[in-house]
Amino acid sequence: MARMHARKKGKSGSTRPLVTEKPEWVTTGEDEIVKHIVTLAKKGMNSGEIGITLRDQYGVPSVKLVTGKSISMIMKEEDVYPNLPEDLLFLMEKAVNLYEHMDDNHKDLSNRRGLQQVEAKIRRLVKYYKRKGVLPETWRYNRNLAEMLTQ
Repeated sequence: MARMHARKKGKSGSTRPLVTEKPEWVTTGEDEIVKHIVTLAKKGMNSGEIGITLRDQYGVPSVKLVTGKSISMIMKEEDVYPNLPEDLLFLMEKAVNLYEHMDDNHKDLSNRRGLQQVEAKIRRLVKYYKRKGVLPETWRYNRNLAEMLTQ
């Protein structure tokens, strides 16, 4: 969402080289990787943190190359995927931090605008997830719910 609220070009980054098969030097098997993903998910890590942990501690450059599935798909199959999607939860956490800041700083107009933009992103994302069937149709976003879910 680089250009949604600002006319900037967004973050530039490098792209991964195109690799379609498992590297020869990866000795970790598919079953071991699934076990690691399940244990890390039960500890409360999200899929991004699990991927970084697998890369740094277990030497797995890409879970998808080894298993053929993404980390989130494995988490869904093993029933350890969180109820709310991660991107929605992160936006709600950002909104809660802005709520706390606005309680202390009532006249901070730029952060009030930032809070409005974050809440707009949350509403758009909720509409998308309702359309895709990830969230129930009766699910509503409000400040109390966001504070309760992010604690």
